[in-house]
Amino acid sequence: MKQARKFIPLLLIIALVLTACSDSKNNGSGGTGTDKPSSSKNVSSNGGKMTDVGTPRSETLIVDILNGTSADPERMNPYMPGAVSMDSGLHQLIFSHLWEIDTVKGEQMPELAATFPKKLDDSYTKFSFKIQEGLTWSDGVPFTAHDVEFTANMILNSKELAYSGYFSTLVKTMKATDDYTIEVETVAPETRLSQKLGVVIWGNSFRIMPKHIWEKEDPTQFKFSDPVGVGPYKLSKRDTQGNWFLYEKREDWQNSTVGKLVGEPGPKYILFKYFGPEEKRIMAAIQHDMDVLQDITPESWEILQQKNEYAQAWYENFPYATMDDPCQRGMSFNNLKAPFNSTNVKWALALMTDIKNVSLGTFGGMLRVSPIQVPPVSVLQDTYHKPMLSWLKSFALEDGYKPFDESYATDMIEVLKQQGVEGLPTDQKDIVSTFGVGWWKHDPEKAAELLEKEGFKKQGNSWLLPDGSPWQITINAPANFEIESMRLAFAVADSWRKNGVDVTVQQMDHATFWDAEATGSFMVGSYWPSCGLLPDTTAQMSGWHEKYVVPTGDRASSNANRWANAEVSKLLDELDSIPGDNPQVIEKITEINKQFVKELPFLAMFGTSKFVPVDTYYWEGFQSSNNGFEGPWWWWSQFKYYTPHLKPTGR
Repeated sequence: MKQARKFIPLLLIIALVLTACSDSKNNGSGGTGTDKPSSSKNVSSNGGKMTDVGTPRSETLIVDILNGTSADPERMNPYMPGAVSMDSGLHQLIFSHLWEIDTVKGEQMPELAATFPKKLDDSYTKFSFKIQEGLTWSDGVPFTAHDVEFTANMILNSKELAYSGYFSTLVKTMKATDDYTIEVETVAPETRLSQKLGVVIWGNSFRIMPKHIWEKEDPTQFKFSDPVGVGPYKLSKRDTQGNWFLYEKREDWQNSTVGKLVGEPGPKYILFKYFGPEEKRIMAAIQHDMDVLQDITPESWEILQQKNEYAQAWYENFPYATMDDPCQRGMSFNNLKAPFNSTNVKWALALMTDIKNVSLGTFGGMLRVSPIQVPPVSVLQDTYHKPMLSWLKSFALEDGYKPFDESYATDMIEVLKQQGVEGLPTDQKDIVSTFGVGWWKHDPEKAAELLEKEGFKKQGNSWLLPDGSPWQITINAPANFEIESMRLAFAVADSWRKNGVDVTVQQMDHATFWDAEATGSFMVGSYWPSCGLLPDTTAQMSGWHEKYVVPTGDRASSNANRWANAEVSKLLDELDSIPGDNPQVIEKITEINKQFVKELPFLAMFGTSKFVPVDTYYWEGFQSSNNGFEGPWWWWSQFKYYTPHLKPTGR
């Protein structure tokens, strides 16, 4: 595979991997653990290899932690700021939700709930649903509707919890009428209660907590250090430095959600571990010390593919990565901070962006472009992107200028051909399906015109703000996690600098990055507030309602971009009043997309291409394009439902 390599030269990656060889015994594990691992014992009594946390390697699935270390590995309260990173296994293996998502079927399925909400009258404000019988918490206590009622009341009565703000606008009361029946009264008519209280993409913030434990605690202070859940695993050990978390299959796994609904998980142990920088992660996978990698670069995949015959990506050939991750990447603006409260300024930045070079600099051109608010996953391309093409081509700014350019896909084909890439699509429909319908023109002259209209002035090659001070932008970006967003920030900064803007990229650890977004402590951020998977994306869009806008400095439960648009809020209210299968849903969401294009509160750029390969040396049965029982969403709450498919190879 030959690719355009503009961000990290391949030789540099190889050098880093070779350097990591000498330090591979370390693998960035760090710390001694709450229970000290027997790392000095690498071989079991029967001759099998042991992990560095004292479990048989053949019984242990090792998963890369997407977002790095956890600052406080004892803080497992999901309602508390600074809790353990949700991709460290807690979210995937222990916690459960009322309703989960089947992304292949494109529909929700009951999890803790046994049924979907049934409306009790025609007002769409009163509902009932049943709870699964026979489930128990991992400490053996039965799971009942009383746990659901308790959690709802805890959130409603604890205004200090960030999620309380949103939840209290949705739920008025939630009561257990018996051990397995819940009745809900909503604040306003709700036609999508299961979407708002269940999983539609990665998880849901409404996580049911065990009443028998939490009723004795202050939810704003309780760390929940020994987490108890209804999932099929329990926490066994953890690293005191937050680098790894070991989970063990429950002896009573039959009483867990997965055990009841699917069957027995394959691995006895699952070790979530942060291995360090990317070169160490790749070396671990080459040496079969990691089974599931999360979010690597195309360059690293090329090395892994060459060095490990058991490595498997989503596709066997180009583009290798899955391009259907449901959250798209781009530049988020804090729309309350000048000058980003100006639509002309945001459009100027869009027209300063050389999107083809940004694509090459981010992921070697292996990206699907998106000009609208909903991500360009295949089903949403067919529902929104392609049907909106005519409108995008005719869309004009206030002065009549038409900014849309539909050449991105064909241009990228030519660039990749010059790079020697084989197996590229040749049919125009396939080209557009792979690379997207198009994006905005690269037109620095028009960008300058828009800035001058807002009072900006050019001094030499540098832009000055209307008050005469230099225009300086800081882009918040992830550090060593969410690789596409991290690299996108640098590629966009390079594009804007070439057009006279003083841009700095500020990389942040996971907790700081998300805290900055919630509190509005950013000018521009390489975030991904625009997600969707099902044609009815109302649940994902609802957070953009103007009622969620809070001042910069206050913690936002939704609408962290702080964008108030009366028309969008009106459309969202209308969507809330009609069922998801009503034909008007697509029409109204299309109109919302148009409003996003007009004002650009979030400059959408690309769908997310995920290089999340697996090593099939110890475990088989992983999903892929040829075994697509689910997507490769290892960091989602549905991870637990993949585990029954995984079987040991016997190696």
